[in-house]
Amino acid sequence: MAAAAGVVLLVAGCGSEGGADKGGSGSGGSSSAGSNATGGSGGSGDQKPDADAVTAEIEAAATGAGFAQDASGEDVAPELKDCMVTWTADAEKAADPVKSYGATVATLTGGGWKEARSFEQNSSVIKTLEKGGWTLQASNHATGPVKLVMFVAADSGPECAAKIAADNKKSVKP
Repeated sequence: MAAAAGVVLLVAGCGSEGGADKGGSGSGGSSSAGSNATGGSGGSGDQKPDADAVTAEIEAAATGAGFAQDASGEDVAPELKDCMVTWTADAEKAADPVKSYGATVATLTGGGWKEARSFEQNSSVIKTLEKGGWTLQASNHATGPVKLVMFVAADSGPECAAKIAADNKKSVKP
């Protein structure tokens, strides 16, 4: 569900000691998933891609790098389908999930996604990519006991940020 994907977006941007903020945004490592400050950068045209286009880009890059999609990956809540996409790789089936992750990110950055931040801790790597008003968290946790490679993208515009925040608020139990 969307709450877990939202947590990935929030966690990926927090606590970036040891990470590199390549965007020069001065954000101190905070998540830009709900920020409009990074929207519109990257990409070759002025038209903002929709969720289907973002999904197609992620899927083409990941499958081209040797990943298959994990059928049991996260589903996005219906009310967030235009604002968020998830693509979970079946890292167990990839010949070399670390190499495939690197190749996926390289393909995405070659396609106009700009790397804003990179965070490494223990054996996990999380890269934040931005393009056309979307923020993508590319997470690689494939070298630990749980093999997880996940790509979660969110529309950075204020309308989608509000929808995602509302969904996260109702999904998190005190």
